[in-house]
Amino acid sequence: MQNLYYEVNSLDIRACEQFHMSEDILMEHAANGMAKYIQDFYPSARTVLIISGSGNNGADGIALARLLHLHLDVRLYLHKQPSTLIGQLQLQRVLSLGIKPVEKIEDADVIVDALFGSGLSREIDQESSALIEKLNCLKGKKVACDIPSGLNKDGHVYKHAFVADVSLSMGGLKKALFSDKAKEYAGQVQQIDLGMHKDLYENESNWKLLDKSDLKPPHRTKKNTHKGSFGHLALVRGDKEGAAIISALSAFSYGTGLVSLVGQNVSSLPYSIMQDEHLPDNTTAIACGMGLGKNFQRERLSPVLSHDLPMVLDADIFYHSIFYDLLHKEIIITPHPKEFVHILQTLGLASITVQELQEKRFHYAELFNTKYPHIVLILKGANTIIAQHNNFYINPHGTPALSKGGSGDVLTGLCGALLAQGYNCLEAAIQASLAQTLSASSIDKNSYALSPEDIIKGLSCL
Repeated sequence: MQNLYYEVNSLDIRACEQFHMSEDILMEHAANGMAKYIQDFYPSARTVLIISGSGNNGADGIALARLLHLHLDVRLYLHKQPSTLIGQLQLQRVLSLGIKPVEKIEDADVIVDALFGSGLSREIDQESSALIEKLNCLKGKKVACDIPSGLNKDGHVYKHAFVADVSLSMGGLKKALFSDKAKEYAGQVQQIDLGMHKDLYENESNWKLLDKSDLKPPHRTKKNTHKGSFGHLALVRGDKEGAAIISALSAFSYGTGLVSLVGQNVSSLPYSIMQDEHLPDNTTAIACGMGLGKNFQRERLSPVLSHDLPMVLDADIFYHSIFYDLLHKEIIITPHPKEFVHILQTLGLASITVQELQEKRFHYAELFNTKYPHIVLILKGANTIIAQHNNFYINPHGTPALSKGGSGDVLTGLCGALLAQGYNCLEAAIQASLAQTLSASSIDKNSYALSPEDIIKGLSCL
């Protein structure tokens, strides 16, 4: 689990004031980290094109040119002359070595984008936009210095953005690199240190990035147990029984001792799944909403949802009035963007479109959390956001293969499975999200062919 930052300028200032670093030292380490990455990961590269802007991001690129010029054929293109003192100094250093900026852009083995970085706060001009488009058409490996140009601090993409194979985030990891929009542009994200150990450079952030190593499957270590030792999950069966069955199988495959569908009997169930018209007495957690149907009768839900048990809610339940009666409880909710927009509007928090949500996912997750801090929100997306009590977690391990009906039902089943086994809501949400995405990414299938059954099967190998 790693810290994420909206900006790191304050960390740079702290490094200079508290640890007696300097802007020049920090920049040298940034450039050296980029040079080392390029040499280590592109050992066969012979040419490098560096596109430099007028700010400090451009100055990083100019410093990189100086460090690489004895190893590679360096082509430094100045989109604009440096406007900062440190940028002007870096250019003097480059010119003193006989490195002459090039006048036109040609393809190279490695293309480095050092145009704007994380400081972009406005629409880019037409000339810069055309330049980015041209860079995206080149065939070389593409490296973004800090963040791809065209991406702002909120992770919003302006008209065009540089499409990177890798983004080298300077100092700390930028939250902007993990917006849903950024997923198309950032590529692999690597953190470059600035000459200080991260424990000294960083301070604690309430936004965290989940690593693969944060996954802790519910391995059974105690030997003297029985099926009741691992909980009993009850899932409300709605109009579309298939969704509830997928959730039930997901839960049963992730450690729950007993799983029951509650409601009208299903004619054909997998042998491992039980069913009951009423909530079983030994139920330890409840899941509801998967395939429920928007016209499901409230009087059929009330007897189940009135119990004071750990609960995860998904899908159609968000369109029922009873959901809004449950918001005083500590529960997990797992909306996709369209459902979350509906929730925000119904609660009077925001009247926005799905597109507006996707452009400011971080903001609206924080908005909901401020009003309902006790609820665990899993806002599904390319980079899923999990939130509770002003703590936010981003799961970046999602894959387009999950864009299939039933994937969300698997996630709800995983949440329910862990709640039933005694996990608290936040830990259940984090672990369920990681389990779903890492199982999906481990399946050896074409990206278009993944099914919910594949994800469930993959759980056994985590």
